[in-house]
Amino acid sequence: MNKRITITALFAAATLNLCAQKPMSAPKGGKAISDELIGIFFEDISSSADGGLNAELLKNGSFEFNLNERDGWGPTTAWKIIRPGHSLGSVENRMDNPLHSNNANYLRLNVERVKEYYDYNGWKGYGLQNDGYDGIPVKAGAQFDFSVFLRNVGSAKQVRVVLGQPQGWGRDPKILAEATFEANNPAWNKYTATLTATEDCKNAILQILILNTGIIDIDQVSLMPKDTYMGHGLRKDLVQALADLNPRFMRFPGGCVVHGGGDGFWNTYRWKTTIGPVEQRRQLKNTWGYHQSVQLGYYEYFQLCEDLKMAPLPILPCGVSCQGTNGGWSMKTQAQDVVPMSEMDEWVDEALDLIEWANGDPATSKWAKMRADAGHPKPFGLKYLGIGNEEKITPEFCERFKYMYDKIVKAHPEIVIVGTAGPGSHPGNPDFDNGWKFAEELGLPILDEHYYEPNSYFLKSRQYDKYPRNRKTKVYLGEYAAKDKKLIDALAEGLYLLHVERNGDVVCMTSYAPLFARKEATNWNPDLIYFDNERPYLTCSYYVQQMFGQSAGQYYYGDCVSFEGDAPKVEQPVEGSHYGQSVVLNTKTRRLFVKICNASGEAKKANINLSRFGIKQAATKTTIAGNANDENNYDAQPIEPKKEQMKTGKKFSLDLAPYSMVMLEYAL
Repeated sequence: MNKRITITALFAAATLNLCAQKPMSAPKGGKAISDELIGIFFEDISSSADGGLNAELLKNGSFEFNLNERDGWGPTTAWKIIRPGHSLGSVENRMDNPLHSNNANYLRLNVERVKEYYDYNGWKGYGLQNDGYDGIPVKAGAQFDFSVFLRNVGSAKQVRVVLGQPQGWGRDPKILAEATFEANNPAWNKYTATLTATEDCKNAILQILILNTGIIDIDQVSLMPKDTYMGHGLRKDLVQALADLNPRFMRFPGGCVVHGGGDGFWNTYRWKTTIGPVEQRRQLKNTWGYHQSVQLGYYEYFQLCEDLKMAPLPILPCGVSCQGTNGGWSMKTQAQDVVPMSEMDEWVDEALDLIEWANGDPATSKWAKMRADAGHPKPFGLKYLGIGNEEKITPEFCERFKYMYDKIVKAHPEIVIVGTAGPGSHPGNPDFDNGWKFAEELGLPILDEHYYEPNSYFLKSRQYDKYPRNRKTKVYLGEYAAKDKKLIDALAEGLYLLHVERNGDVVCMTSYAPLFARKEATNWNPDLIYFDNERPYLTCSYYVQQMFGQSAGQYYYGDCVSFEGDAPKVEQPVEGSHYGQSVVLNTKTRRLFVKICNASGEAKKANINLSRFGIKQAATKTTIAGNANDENNYDAQPIEPKKEQMKTGKKFSLDLAPYSMVMLEYAL
C-alpha cells in the first residue's frame, strides 16, 4: 500500500473520530438538567478505610489509641508477642520522646534471651506478630513494601522480618518472604525492605523478630502492596468498583465522622492532622466504634478524586456538634455542644486554609506549599465545600453557620457552599422546613438532604415534583437508600432516580449511602459495596447506580416514552405507579440514553419515539432483571447487567419483564 495513502487514511479516520465527539445542539423539547447527578459519598463506617480502601495490610501499625476508646482498643491491639526458641523479654508501651507529637505511642522491646532453647530449625528471636485484617492476603510473585521506624538502645541489633503462612499451634510459619537488616541508630530511623511472596496465602502473618539481646523501640510498622491503584496506596479492586460507577463527585469524610458523631467536639475530624507524612498524622477514635489511622487522609481523598475525575466535596464542621452526642437524639431545642462565638474564627480558618491547600499557589501560600511538598504542585481544583452534617437547625446552628458562610464567600466567592437540611429531610419535618427557610434567606447555592426509607417510599413518592421551580438553592440528595438490598429495593431506588432526573433542574447531585462495608465488620445495612480481603461484592443497588452514572447528560426529554394503558403523551405515570422512564441527552459526548424501570410484578410495554434525535445506529441495551427478592451476597451474585446490541429504529415498542430496568444507549 502506498505510504501517502496510508497516512491520508489514518488522518481521515482520526478526523471522523474527532467529529463524532464534537458537541451537538439539543433538539427542541428538552429541559436543562444537572449532569452531575450521580456521585459517591465516602465515610469511614464499617471499616471502609483501614482494612478496606486503604491498601495497608497491617492493623494498628503505629500502636496508637485514645483513652476514650471504650471498645477494648489499646496500644497492642492486633499485635501478639512471639518468642520462638523460648526467647525471653518484655514489651512496654511508652510515650517519652516519641516519633512525633501526633504519634505519641510506641513499643519498647526489652530482649533478655534469644538462644534456641529447642533448636529444631534455627528459628529464634523475640518480637511481634500482626495478622492484619482477618489475615494478610498474598499472591505468589506479589511484592510488598515493608517499613518500620526503630530506635536502638545500646549495641546494634539484627532484625528479621518474615511474611509467613501459619502452620498451627507450636509450629513456625512457612516462610513466604523475609528480610534481615541491622538497626544501629540511637535516634528514630526508618528501615525499609521489599518482600516478594513465593506462594499464595489467604491468611498470612507478619513477624518482626529481634535477634540480639537489649532494648529497641518500634513504631509505625507498615506492609503495603506495591500494586495499588495508580500507585497511590489504595486497594485496586475497590477503587475500580468506584471507577465503574462513573461518579461525578465524591463527598467525604462523612457523615457523622465530621463532627465527632456521638462523642462530641474532642473527636472532631480536623483535616490538617490528616495530611503530611503518615507518621506525623493524628489518629482518632472512629464514631462507629473502632480506631482510625487516618492513613487515608485528605491528601489521599483529593488524589482519589483526581484519579477518577470526580469533583471533591469535603465536609467541614461548623461549630455545632452532632445532636446524637451522649445519645441525645431526641433533643428538641438544643443542638448539643456549641463553640463559643468568640472561638469561631478557628473554624473559619479551617475552611479558608483548606481552600488554600487545595487551590493555592505554592509560591505564595504556606498551605499550598505543603500540598506541593507532598508531591502535588498543581492545584486540585476545589469547587465545592460542605459546611455541617445533619445538625438540628437551631438558633445556635444558624448563627455559627452564617458566620462561617459569610466569611468564606467573601474570601472565596468562587467556592460553591453546600449546607445541610438537618436529619430527616422531608417536608413537614421542623428541621427540614427551618433548614430550607434559612437556606433561602442566605441565598445558599446547595442544600444537602438525607433520608433512609423502606422501598415503598421510593416506589411511591415523587417528592421533587412539588418543589418550587424558582428557588435559587438547589438540592443535593447526599444520603439515601431503601432499607434492604434486594432487587426490589434497587429498582425502587432506580424509579426514584428517574424522578430525580426529571427534576434535574431542582436536584443537582445525589449519592447513595453508605458506600462500603467490610464483611466481618459491618456497622450499617444496607451498603452499596460489600467486600472481604479477596474481592468486592456488588449489590443490586450498585448496578442501578452504575446505570445512572453511565448515562449522565445535560437535557431531559419527558415525552419520548409512553406506557400502554396510560393516557397518551403522559410524561410520568400516576404517582404511586411502579414504573417510569427517562430520556437524557449528553450533548458533549453525543450520547442518548433511554432508561425504563418496571418495579411491578406485571409485564409492561413501552412505546418509544426518538424521531427528533435522528437515530442512525443500533442501541446498546443494558438490562437488570430478576425476582423481587433476589439479592447479591457473599454466596451468590445472581443479578448482573446483561448487555446486547439491539436494532430499534426511530419508533418502536419495548417489552419490559416484571422487576426489570432497561437502558438503551445510542451514539448520535
